Amino acid sequence: MDRHRHPARPRTSTRSSTVTPDQHPLSGARVLVTGADGFIGSHVVERLLAAGAEVTAFCMYNSFGTLGWLDESETFQAALAEDRARTVLGDIRDPEHVREAVAGQRIVLHLAALIAIPHSYSAPRSYVDTNIGGTLNVLEAARQHGIERLVHTSTSEVYGTPDSVPISEDHALKGQSPYSASKIGADKLAESYARSFELPLTVLRPFNTFGPRQSARAVITTVLSQLLAGAERIRLGALSPQRDFTFVTDTADGFARAAVADLEPGATVQLGTGRTVSIGELVELCKTVTGNDAAVEHDEDRVRPAASEVEILLSDPSLAGELLGWSPTVGLEDGLARTADWLRGRVDLATAQRYHR
Repeated sequence: MDRHRHPARPRTSTRSSTVTPDQHPLSGARVLVTGADGFIGSHVVERLLAAGAEVTAFCMYNSFGTLGWLDESETFQAALAEDRARTVLGDIRDPEHVREAVAGQRIVLHLAALIAIPHSYSAPRSYVDTNIGGTLNVLEAARQHGIERLVHTSTSEVYGTPDSVPISEDHALKGQSPYSASKIGADKLAESYARSFELPLTVLRPFNTFGPRQSARAVITTVLSQLLAGAERIRLGALSPQRDFTFVTDTADGFARAAVADLEPGATVQLGTGRTVSIGELVELCKTVTGNDAAVEHDEDRVRPAASEVEILLSDPSLAGELLGWSPTVGLEDGLARTADWLRGRVDLATAQRYHR
């Protein structure tokens, strides 16, 4: 049996994401989330808490003791006060600290990673150390402590420009940036631990997640920020690439479902909408949401090297529906409106037009 295309059906395939905590299979489960302070990670933490889980948030150590986006999460702060959540400040590259954090957990959701593609051209070693080395630390800790389920986070960037669309989970992987190469390495490590040690892990592969809290380097955030700040001309790179955008709460729900899905070790499931739009089309949608009809100005600094640009990412979400009972609930236009509402009052023109690597 091909473990990547024919895993067993999950226990949660018929459950709704709106069930009450005492009905949810995550209720009372001890769950560690690495990268919990980040954009997707913070939303995943909130989704787990809503399901009744007891969450340990593994956040990047810093001298200020901040918890990233979790500092702004009322849900997480309330859970801390109620002893339903705790924090661990550390570095995913530290094997001893990772092993200590994993001890006593039932489930681990591994999201910690360096993800900015432009910066990976300048600092590739840091991506290898964090994304591959950090994943190795999590895999070893999960194996040593007998974790019930490990969910490893992949990315649609591992496909590169695909040979055909829509993309299914068994499509070949292609490293078109140091970032994507590091994630391919991490995915293959996870696969090897599933095959070598029967580690109960699932590789979850989100397509382009967007929404509140996303970095200003992301295309939707940078477009909306410039438009909301009143720019008459917005600066962008290539407009032809096409992407499959998934709202962050839908992605977070996919993680919650994968956490309790009884799949074959090493099963890969992607999260996407099955709809793609070009960056140029995206800009027009953002103009409609903000009411700003700004012109687009080409910015060469924002363009990837030609052979590194991924021209189209379009998912086939059918396996996620079959195995996780998952489907997106927030459409692109609605998600853009929600993101714009969150960004209002947080942007100014000088900051919005600065290029974030």
